Amino acid sequence: MRSRRLTALAAAFCTLPVWCGAQDLTPRAYTLTPVSSNAVIGSYIFTKGDILFDPAIPITDASATIHTPILSYYYAFDLLGRSANVTASLPWTSGSFSGTLPGGEASVTRHGFLDSGYRVAVNLRGGRALRLAEFVKTPPPRTIIGASLRVAAPTGSYSPRRGINPGNNRWAFKPEAGVSRRYNRVLVDVYGGVWFYTANNQYLARGPDDLGSVREQKPIGSLEGHVSWDIKPRYWVSLDLNYWYGGRVTTNGNVSVTSLQANSRIGVTGSLPITSHQALKASYSDGVITRVGGTFQALSVAWQYSWVAGSGRN
Repeated sequence: MRSRRLTALAAAFCTLPVWCGAQDLTPRAYTLTPVSSNAVIGSYIFTKGDILFDPAIPITDASATIHTPILSYYYAFDLLGRSANVTASLPWTSGSFSGTLPGGEASVTRHGFLDSGYRVAVNLRGGRALRLAEFVKTPPPRTIIGASLRVAAPTGSYSPRRGINPGNNRWAFKPEAGVSRRYNRVLVDVYGGVWFYTANNQYLARGPDDLGSVREQKPIGSLEGHVSWDIKPRYWVSLDLNYWYGGRVTTNGNVSVTSLQANSRIGVTGSLPITSHQALKASYSDGVITRVGGTFQALSVAWQYSWVAGSGRN
């Protein structure tokens, strides 16, 4: 009976964006940096909250608590005269999930690496590639138009016999376009993008000889907006808001009518310089609209060490 409850809980949780998804809230994603800028970022995200299922699913009092440290590396370069950058991230996570089913309470705990993430971005307008000496003498552009591609690679921990895994066993791609507009000390960002997913061909295998089911997910469109205020150079605060829609799940051709996401989050972010090379960033966000998914509160803190190669200022 307990095994059946755990299987049911895992299968239900797997229809939700529990580990990650379209919930990005990243202000100043297209900010300019000098060519050959480098940064190492260590982040920690604490996420906790309730999970809402469609009333047709007999699960109540569902909740999750997730701890996620992330190590990232950033590098800026010249792409055909335009300012561009690439970021690589390696996240690890520990999460516990619980809920009440008709047969009693059940809980699941998982630890392991999430899928690694990669982002390439280029500023198409207002983002001329500049070396440090020229960068510090050039006023920031009033308008920046940028484009990016994010990729989540299937490198995370995954077992086809488990319904909840840190890794998703699939590729995910998100093309995005963004506009940043400066009004003196106020910066307004608006981004729009779509997540596309390949199929997971090893979903919920029943035994060693079972290859599992084919799990597919429809694209998820997302909009994201930020209004931030410069207090001092590198010292700013931001109000953040997003909305995402889509992501209906299909397993072996059978559509899950309860998996459609139409959710929104609101948050605040702040960045504080410590030294010329170091800065701290913190953010908090909460769910505003949750059709199906987590009404999560998320708190993150990050430490960044940055330098410009060949500048003599390392």
